[in-house]
Amino acid sequence: MNLAVPAFGLSTNWSGNGNGTNSEEESVLYQRLKMVEELWERVLQSECGQELVDLLTELRLQGTHEAITSEISEEVIMGITQRIEHLELNDAIRAARAFALYFQLINIVEQHYEQNEQQRNRWEASQETNFYEQAGNEEEQVPPSRLGASTEPLPVGIDQNELQASVGTFHWLMRELKRLNVPPQHIQNLLDHLDIRLVITAHPTEIVRHTIRRKQRRVDRILRKLDQLQGSVTGRDWLNTWDAKTAIAQLTEEIRFWWRTDELHQFKPTVLDEVDYSLHYFDEVLFDAVPELSKRLGQAIKETFPHLRAPRANFCYFGSWVGGDRDGNPSVTPEVTWQTACYQRGLVLGKYLFSLGELVAILSPSLHWCKVSQELLDSLERDRIQLPEIYEELSLRYRQEPYRMKLAYVTKRLENTLRRNNRLANPEERQTMITMPAENHYRTGEELLEELRLIQRNLTETGLTCLELENLITQLEVYGFNLAQLDFRQESSRHAEAIAEIAEYMGVLTTSYEEMREEDKLAWLGVELQTRRPLIPQEMPFSERTRETIETLRTLRHLQMEFGVDICQTYIISMTNDASDVLEVLLLAKEAGLYDPATASNSLRIVPLFETVEDLKNAPGIMDSLFSLPFYRATLAGSYHSLTELQSQSPDYYQIPTTTAQLNPGNLQEIMVGYSDSNKDSGFLSSNWEIHKAQKALQAVAQKHRVILRLFHGRGGSVGRGGGPAYKAILAQPAGTVDGRIKITEQGEVLASKYSLPELALYNLETLTTAVIQASLLKSSFDFIEPWNRIMEELACTARRAYRSLIYEEPDFLDFFLTVTPIPEISELQISSRPARRKGGKADLSSLRAIPWVFSWTQTRFLLPAWYGVGTALKSFVDQDPVKNMKLLRYFYFKWPFFNMVISKVEMTLSKVDLTIASHYVQELSKPEDRERFDRLFQQIKQEYQLTRDFAMEITAHPHLLDGDRSLQRSVLLRNRTIVPLGLLQISLLKRLRQVTQEAETSGVRYRRYSKEELLRGALLTINGIAAGMRNTG
Repeated sequence: MNLAVPAFGLSTNWSGNGNGTNSEEESVLYQRLKMVEELWERVLQSECGQELVDLLTELRLQGTHEAITSEISEEVIMGITQRIEHLELNDAIRAARAFALYFQLINIVEQHYEQNEQQRNRWEASQETNFYEQAGNEEEQVPPSRLGASTEPLPVGIDQNELQASVGTFHWLMRELKRLNVPPQHIQNLLDHLDIRLVITAHPTEIVRHTIRRKQRRVDRILRKLDQLQGSVTGRDWLNTWDAKTAIAQLTEEIRFWWRTDELHQFKPTVLDEVDYSLHYFDEVLFDAVPELSKRLGQAIKETFPHLRAPRANFCYFGSWVGGDRDGNPSVTPEVTWQTACYQRGLVLGKYLFSLGELVAILSPSLHWCKVSQELLDSLERDRIQLPEIYEELSLRYRQEPYRMKLAYVTKRLENTLRRNNRLANPEERQTMITMPAENHYRTGEELLEELRLIQRNLTETGLTCLELENLITQLEVYGFNLAQLDFRQESSRHAEAIAEIAEYMGVLTTSYEEMREEDKLAWLGVELQTRRPLIPQEMPFSERTRETIETLRTLRHLQMEFGVDICQTYIISMTNDASDVLEVLLLAKEAGLYDPATASNSLRIVPLFETVEDLKNAPGIMDSLFSLPFYRATLAGSYHSLTELQSQSPDYYQIPTTTAQLNPGNLQEIMVGYSDSNKDSGFLSSNWEIHKAQKALQAVAQKHRVILRLFHGRGGSVGRGGGPAYKAILAQPAGTVDGRIKITEQGEVLASKYSLPELALYNLETLTTAVIQASLLKSSFDFIEPWNRIMEELACTARRAYRSLIYEEPDFLDFFLTVTPIPEISELQISSRPARRKGGKADLSSLRAIPWVFSWTQTRFLLPAWYGVGTALKSFVDQDPVKNMKLLRYFYFKWPFFNMVISKVEMTLSKVDLTIASHYVQELSKPEDRERFDRLFQQIKQEYQLTRDFAMEITAHPHLLDGDRSLQRSVLLRNRTIVPLGLLQISLLKRLRQVTQEAETSGVRYRRYSKEELLRGALLTINGIAAGMRNTG
């Protein structure tokens, strides 16, 4: 098979900084990219004819033959635009589909390459000694922002890209801790309470269908096969082997099937569809990856610190909002939440049953050749009495094989558990199943775990080891019977409305609850929370909204009774504005039986979410007032008795003790900080700084009241919503705010990029865990240098003014946004059960959710929320003393992890901006009468972009954007030019669509050349394709 470079193929001599050198690994990447490109072209040729291929070649040639680091010229843009304008609609749609498929395919190839690269890096990290020890200059050469306390910039001649390979691995970290003489006892204390929680959210950013995800994995499997063939066949002729030809033929057919598959959802997904989408990652990757993570950490610890204990297996744990997040989504009902819990348990039980089947085939020792303990024999006798039908069926077959006989009983009980779970999912059978005593099933994962540990003990005592059994035990320790912990979330006003209606009906207040002052609310709520007297009548004569709010807490209680407390114990209050918002939920929890006022014992962790800049500023005061309430403080401790014991202990500044509580750990307050709304409210720089300050202040308040603090970071996939590399982001957290505990949201395209392939998932989980341990043990002191903080405050205030002057104070901006971005069309995408706007919201920026806000700017290549205002702030500061202040900013970049993270994110975002394309959205989508005012706004944005770009490059000392991260630079530049025609196709289709819509509204024309539905489908296909090309939505 001749795999020559296609007419529009990639240059094998390209490299990110233009020096024409590629590593051997990059050469393999480009070989695979060329192969996939040619197969893509062949499929399109056979499916659609040579005309489509010629069209795509023509469109791409004009973009890709430009110099890779230069701005694409206006002449090229106009040439592509004129060609597109003359296309028939069907041709335009087919071109959009073809480009979308192309980007999906190169994403898979790139992810596959990244996975191979991480496997190689991990192996090298475990085999080689530390780079700095080899360099022989250990102290001076610790790279900036790697450790909590960084030193100077890297010496000349040391390439930071070369140092990045092993950084972030467990082996690298343990060697660094040993080299820096970190006391082993400090490491052990941290490992003992290490707690990393990743939460999959239901936010509408997953634009790729479930069906397409499966096809992506099939393509990845074929690429793995090709890698194996290339590695096993010597010489250059491996492509001509029969196995290689077969694999390439399979890859061709996969691409063909993909081309004939709808990319877009044909229906608006239900919440249970979204549950299925999210659990897909558990089913395919995470179920095996997370236990493997525990083993890798244990191995690295044993090699460097042999006397230390590894953390518990479930130190890294996944939760989910899907099916529990009610904020702005009326589709999430108590019934849906119950169904979600059953769905999760059904999936994990099915996994365990499959593993038990594997164990039956392995554990074949016979009593003729080995001994077993009396404990196991006694267990088998009890099983015989409880499950006589299994004994009668299998006693002859397994009479001399005790392990298989035991596994047969275990399998039967687990099958009974699964059968009961399936009946609980049925509303008609549920009440009967809950009240009916059931025998011979497992109520909790701990019961199954005990039986498996019994088998493990017997094997160990007789000198046998079964890795498959150990793996199953680890999976049970991590996932139990619930797979993922469900978080509930609701907006604060819903609870206030419910409390007001209940109080009014019961006549317990002389004035309306909603009209009461905050201090009066706190006083009344405090009284109600210290009595067991019920407030809610059994018949609940309230509005539907209030009844649903009450039923939500009752459902949570019922879930805990059936599935255990671990299934759902977190209730997040979005838009928390006051302390009363928290106590309102606690009162409703009391009425549901989740909180006992007499003892202060509770099974619900209430988590305030502070989202806007104003809320972040008020957060420390709100938490201080709550911690000062004795009953609330006892609730955190687990009971009044636990609080008394805690207060009797002498204070320890370095470690706040946990308490005995139903919720583990006790004496912990979880607080969530939101990145999306604060960014939309005040811009990127101001948002990040306010969150940074709030974390420090919240930690100080928690320390004052001897409360353990766990911060929950509501990060989105894009930089404009808090996204970006997790490793740097964690190291940039204020010193003392991590301390081995962190919770982070994961969503949308982030799930696909991080967790779609096993080794990539392990790499991301390993670097995240490494960062948590590193940030906890090697704290940076730079966050507490007051002169630096004052400079950051000045920068943040200037950036906020610049951002808000455009977004909220410029009278033409809303019209500009609604016209030049595809926000109306994005609302038509069938990617979420959640509406794009808040209920009852007007067509303005205040009601628009942060996700479609960022999504729209990404599509048009502005990416405005992630950088606007930064350049103005930097210029304002540097102008005060150009030489001194620029030197200081560079010093910040190399020394201060927070500032380094901010500038790195801005640099990454700027590399994806293309204002030449953005200007065409403005010119082509604007009405003639609006062009002058819109062009004025565009020039203002362009000026700020150039300012921000110039300062970012000067601070980082990079001749080109992303020169400090060549792999990311390669990924961005690989797409930046080839995505141009797709953006111009989108502009053309949006123009046609809006013209048809306007004609229908004004003239009532019913017969047109193209229907609105056809045009909308074409526009949505381009949205899908650009999201794939940018590897980012919202």
